[in-house]
Amino acid sequence: MLTLTNITGLDLCLACVGVYLLKQVFKKNPAPYPPGPPGLPLFGNALSDMPHIKPWLTFTEWGKKYGDISHVQILGRHIVVLNSAKTAMELLDNKSYMYSDRPVLPMGGELVGWKDSLSLVPYGDRFRQYRKNIHRVIGSRAAVDTYSQVEEDETRRFLKNVMTKPDQLQEHIRHTAGAIILRISHGYKVKENNDPFVDLADRAMAQASQATAPGAFMVDIMPFLAKVPVWFPGAGFKRIAREWRETLEEMVSAPHKFVKDQMAAGIAPKSFTSDLLEIDTLTAEEEHVVKWSALSLYAGGADTTVSAIYSLFLAMTLFPDVQKKAQAEIDVVVGPNRLPSFADRDSLPYTEALAKEVLRWHAVLPTGFPHLLTEDDMHDGYYIPKGSLIMPNISFMLNDPRTYAKPSQFEPDRFLARDGKESETDPRTICFGFGRRICPGLHLADASIWISTAMSLAVFGISKVVENGIEVTPEVDPLSGTISHLKSFKCSIKPRSATAIALIQQDANY
Repeated sequence: MLTLTNITGLDLCLACVGVYLLKQVFKKNPAPYPPGPPGLPLFGNALSDMPHIKPWLTFTEWGKKYGDISHVQILGRHIVVLNSAKTAMELLDNKSYMYSDRPVLPMGGELVGWKDSLSLVPYGDRFRQYRKNIHRVIGSRAAVDTYSQVEEDETRRFLKNVMTKPDQLQEHIRHTAGAIILRISHGYKVKENNDPFVDLADRAMAQASQATAPGAFMVDIMPFLAKVPVWFPGAGFKRIAREWRETLEEMVSAPHKFVKDQMAAGIAPKSFTSDLLEIDTLTAEEEHVVKWSALSLYAGGADTTVSAIYSLFLAMTLFPDVQKKAQAEIDVVVGPNRLPSFADRDSLPYTEALAKEVLRWHAVLPTGFPHLLTEDDMHDGYYIPKGSLIMPNISFMLNDPRTYAKPSQFEPDRFLARDGKESETDPRTICFGFGRRICPGLHLADASIWISTAMSLAVFGISKVVENGIEVTPEVDPLSGTISHLKSFKCSIKPRSATAIALIQQDANY
């Protein structure tokens, strides 16, 4: 039975809807919105217009149909997709003062808690402090060079683990990425197997990728759902969020406590966190910044590096001629009696180009993180209203035939200037994001991918597996998520020679 209260509430609701629709009717925009999938008059696009699975593929189709910039409006939210690096740089780089904020993500940001990380924290003082802290440690090639020995040591350990258990490649890559970052961020040396901090971070990062994926949860499209009780039908996402929040909170607090305990005992090695904690008295805000700066350092490098290095092994499985060419270069420059080091980097141009092609071939962050526009803007005759979400389709930018010749091919030579031909666009200017939101750990990630490439190809032959006498060609299948990992695949990884075995065994005992 309807009561007076019910009727009043219903009337109020209808009145609000009516006011909103009237405002849309009489609102005069200075120019049209960018083109995009047609929506209903007044109401805009349907929820189904926003892709939930592998959104970069739908965004690419929009680019082919509507051009470099396209637009949808869903429940009053304007979403603008950028399908060229040129447009992304014109907006996100050249106008970074208005394109550097982040939207509120009800699931991943608010309910799970990633809003306090560098990737999602609003543009402002806390954001600048995070970046200042991280830039001081790994913000330049010179700064990253101070950790070259850590990276080389952990990569040697990686080679030994791969040789011992080649069928656990993905686990070894994750372990190594975690080991490098945790040494830098918290001075923590991981255990050989089943390290609790590495396992914790793996869970948290996998959950973060799902929680922040575009359109993965209805609450991100209809934020009012965040207010419904856990027992409400369809509110299972709240139980998931509660579980994921607990994982995140442990990931933030446990390594931080480890450093504080080590410092109290006088045995803490130098690290990003110990340096920031040297001040005798920290306010609650300052301690929060230390914890989340360290978390952001880890989160920004660990999972992305895992995805890139795993794609290296798939590429070498599928393109043996590229592998042989890189190995020939390494054999000539480095020789058989030692492993490559960072000191060899400038002398290995093809290996350098191969590492770049790995970053281009598989987009680790296919749609990046959305930017939030803080002022009305005009671009190329189109109106982009304040509050719009701006999504760069990085996956297409790295496969844009206007930028890369024959983009579907894995071809490192594209990055070598030869015979009067200029090298093609460095993918690192695209894949690490844009403007003031560019990844601050890009130099560390770049170094990790390069040293893994050089050392692995120096000692291993990577090829397709043979099952029942038949060679198995693995599938190239990027999975959904903010951070896209390739679908698991099988490959054969064997030492190239007895000399290679001796090198792995010798250098693993550092």
